[in-house]
Amino acid sequence: MDALREMTVGTGAGLETADMVLNIGPQHPSTHGVLRLKLTLDGEQVVTCEPIIGYMHRGAEKLFEVRDYRQILMLANRHDWLSAFSNELGVALAVERLMGIEVPERATWLRMALAELNRVLNHLMFLGSYPLEIGAITPMFYAFRERETLQAVMEEVSGGRIHYMFNRVGGLKEEVPAGWTGRAREAIRVVRERLPDLDNLIRRNDIFLARTVGVGVLTAEQAAAFGASGPVARASGLDFDLRRDEPYLAYDELDVPVVTRSAGDCHSRFEVLLDQTYASLDLAEQCLDRVDRIAGPVNVRLPKVVKAPEGHTYAWTENPLGINGYYLVSRGEKTPWRMKLRTASFANVQALSTLIPGCLVPDLIAILGSMFFVVGDVDK
Repeated sequence: MDALREMTVGTGAGLETADMVLNIGPQHPSTHGVLRLKLTLDGEQVVTCEPIIGYMHRGAEKLFEVRDYRQILMLANRHDWLSAFSNELGVALAVERLMGIEVPERATWLRMALAELNRVLNHLMFLGSYPLEIGAITPMFYAFRERETLQAVMEEVSGGRIHYMFNRVGGLKEEVPAGWTGRAREAIRVVRERLPDLDNLIRRNDIFLARTVGVGVLTAEQAAAFGASGPVARASGLDFDLRRDEPYLAYDELDVPVVTRSAGDCHSRFEVLLDQTYASLDLAEQCLDRVDRIAGPVNVRLPKVVKAPEGHTYAWTENPLGINGYYLVSRGEKTPWRMKLRTASFANVQALSTLIPGCLVPDLIAILGSMFFVVGDVDK
């Protein structure tokens, strides 16, 4: 393994060098959006790393304050564009909690099914793009084949491929098309059968192992200190998942499998993401089975002008990339007085300042990609 790693990465040992400051970004193709890393290098080794954010900042949190409770879902859709449905869901839950709205049971189970499908779509993007970032092209084709299969059912139900806009305060936009649950279940079956093609191609690949095993180790203590969550934290051994530990919607009625690893390296993070994909396919199928047994509406009738009572609330959800929190403050108007987002990517990216120093330049991209973040989710 060491010999293979020497051939693929190298060490630069024995060279006399002077420290050099290097900027990676803010338009570097190996970053998940517009991120800048300010590095100090000693030859091929990174001495310090400073993540510099803010290049994509759209001011979403301030825009919430000038849009009514129906319109803010559109903004929530976009900060993490790979987790759009989950983002809408969290904001809708916060507003519903503040207004005391009880969502119909059918809408609850549909929301869970769609949230798990969105989780799979998010993970497939990283399962294809991460190997691509360190030189493996083929996994991207397999990942996108599976994404297209699931995107078809998401597009059928919502009309959107990325920004679904299917949640509403009080439930969902509308009833799903006739026969949709059967087609969604078939799509899940197809993806589950074909996912081992991607799994067998990359998980135990010798070159992939050489580039990821033991690289970018994030300990459980470090993950907790940075507030990391989701697959990044669970790969370091933090066994925490809101769906199981503080259930929302009807997750308390399901046995939610939580995938963890203990090594905390790049390969562990990839494995957690891959195994979580299998688990989420199973959860989505269970939710669809429940939907088929429940009749009734998928939303509640709201007044023409929606006003939340004066007060504040905090809702958090287990999004694909980790824990997202939504702190909503109302003064009784039709717009939020304040909506503050706690995003998973923002916390996870902070760990780069600890992970990257001491690594080699070729490992920089492997570590960066394995943190599975979306810069829009950082810059909000």
